[in-house]
Amino acid sequence: MLSSTGRRIRTGVIWALVSFAIAVVPIVYATIGMVGDRPIDTALGFAALFWAVGLLFALWAAIPTMRQWSELAPEVRSLGITPLLFICLPQAVALLVLWL
Repeated sequence: MLSSTGRRIRTGVIWALVSFAIAVVPIVYATIGMVGDRPIDTALGFAALFWAVGLLFALWAAIPTMRQWSELAPEVRSLGITPLLFICLPQAVALLVLWL
């Protein structure tokens, strides 16, 4: 049975991954709109909103993971840092590279 910290980490990871998955839908919609030379700015705004919510949930899972690293099982450790490490940070780096 998971401790309360483990449940909090698991809940944060689930919501982070859901938010990142939902953020893909407006991006696809905006990309389809750009094909006809008519960008859809509201779709990109919604994508950024969902991505930001995903970032908050990823931090919500990663912070307790880092605080209690030595007390957590290895499976919970890897679960807690997964959204931040493999989804959020590479996307942020890619956005910075594109904007610069």
